[in-house]
Amino acid sequence: MAPATTKLLFLGILLALAASSSTPASATTLTLHNLCPYPVWPLITPNTGFPSISDNTGRLDGGGRGLVSFHFPPSFWAGRVVARTGCSSSGPRSRCETGGAPPATVVQLVVHAEGQDLAAYSVSLVDGFNVPAVVSPQAVGGGQCPALGCAADLNAGCPRAQRVAGAGGAAVACRGPAGYFKDRCPLTRTTPADVEPVPQRCFGPGELKIVFCQSAMVNAAAAGDGGEAGGIRTVVADN
Repeated sequence: MAPATTKLLFLGILLALAASSSTPASATTLTLHNLCPYPVWPLITPNTGFPSISDNTGRLDGGGRGLVSFHFPPSFWAGRVVARTGCSSSGPRSRCETGGAPPATVVQLVVHAEGQDLAAYSVSLVDGFNVPAVVSPQAVGGGQCPALGCAADLNAGCPRAQRVAGAGGAAVACRGPAGYFKDRCPLTRTTPADVEPVPQRCFGPGELKIVFCQSAMVNAAAAGDGGEAGGIRTVVADN
């Protein structure tokens, strides 16, 4: 899924990072963990010109049982991750209640950029919301690496006119509005010009971790705690 609004949101970052990218030495892993009480079918979509890292045929069971990791290429890569729900089968073309098209939560990722192994990441609600998602770097090499995303279920309080109902009649996705999203999840991007209110410049993460239905986001200063002075180590607690 690549709606025009989501593409525009990350276009500036991609152009800036791609201009000076080179192949770094370190490896980075993408890990997906599903803590939702229902299964999700992750859809990992590379941006145009980048290789696929998943065949998108897997299902992540709920309650923390669903856990999977993928390896990013060793060079500059950019793409998106969406959690599909209510799918009839496991596959990239399976029919799903949410995630195959907007509204859906979109995690945007860039790795190995600027010739300095820079990672960039965000959770976009520009095209709507379907599943709570938090992304954070692990085993970082330095810089500022905050956990970003939305741990709240925005479907329950979604304005009635903006709800998408599932087969059982309950809200399974929310179209907006942007103000409703931003008030409850300030560490997301809700308009094409939006940015998170925290600094981000993250170098050399060994892992980018996305947790669906995460209940806690914990940030700890790395200085004096085994990390590089002036950096931030971010931990996502799997409750």
